Amino acid sequence: MADINSGSTSGDTVMQEPRGEERGSSDVQVTSGTPPDDDLIAIVELFFFAYRDFTGEADEALAKLGFGRAHHRVLHFVSRNPGIRVADLLDILKITKQSLARVLKQLVDDGYIEQMAGTSDRRERRLYVTFQGESLARELMALQGARVAQALSQAGGASRHSAERFLYGMISSGERERVQQLLGGGKPAGDP
Repeated sequence: MADINSGSTSGDTVMQEPRGEERGSSDVQVTSGTPPDDDLIAIVELFFFAYRDFTGEADEALAKLGFGRAHHRVLHFVSRNPGIRVADLLDILKITKQSLARVLKQLVDDGYIEQMAGTSDRRERRLYVTFQGESLARELMALQGARVAQALSQAGGASRHSAERFLYGMISSGERERVQQLLGGGKPAGDP
């Protein structure tokens, strides 16, 4: 499969998005034959454009290194969770071992991540970013953080809390608590 984001048609293997059953069950009820109204369609389309631009600058920085979005996600979560087990990273990303292995191998070989055996279980692989990996993770976060900060500023005062509630609402209900724990245990402002 060619990576449509890089313009490559050389048959490069890319990390595929997980199917529905790999992501967790959906709580969204779809009524067959009832299309969403135009306002919802507009929001869905805005989501496409926002995601394109949110990832665009990071994609450019990653492409210069021969990396893609899969590398970014792995680097981000390893940076934010030093010593994370490979099994836990698989659970967060909801991808196959094969997909992670390819991306992780490149990040390790290029000196961005290192693997160490667990202290209590030597079979366990723990992941850490190197200095080079932490620098790249910070650069990418600065790019995306600036875009989010600008958008929140343009949206007005209470927008951060509204945005957090909206984004938590987009996550499957069965995953919300786990995501909250991963992000430090906080609930979005205004949640019961």
